[in-house]
Amino acid sequence: MVTVGMNYNIIKGKEQEFESVFAKVLGVMQRMDGHRKTKLYHDVADPSSYLILSEWSARDAFDAFIASEQFRNVVNWGKANILASQPKHDIYGDASSPPRGRPAHQGK
Repeated sequence: MVTVGMNYNIIKGKEQEFESVFAKVLGVMQRMDGHRKTKLYHDVADPSSYLILSEWSARDAFDAFIASEQFRNVVNWGKANILASQPKHDIYGDASSPPRGRPAHQGK
């Protein structure tokens, strides 16, 4: 099992829009092979900062999700409309994981 921490900083005033889109993406994730559960956390000290913790049966299941067309569409929308900075993914619990803190969506 792997747990992925996806860190997002959202443009101020776009938080509700981000949360609405997250709910739709969660529906896609729940249908993906290997997805176990995902939770969205909101930083009470910084209303524009979010953490998504996602559990997957294996690293390749998560990789399949981030390689999906649905994920690419959300990434493109986020870059154009909602993200204040480039997200970062931290991957825990998988010896084949890249170093922590690598930029999200790199090379995707």
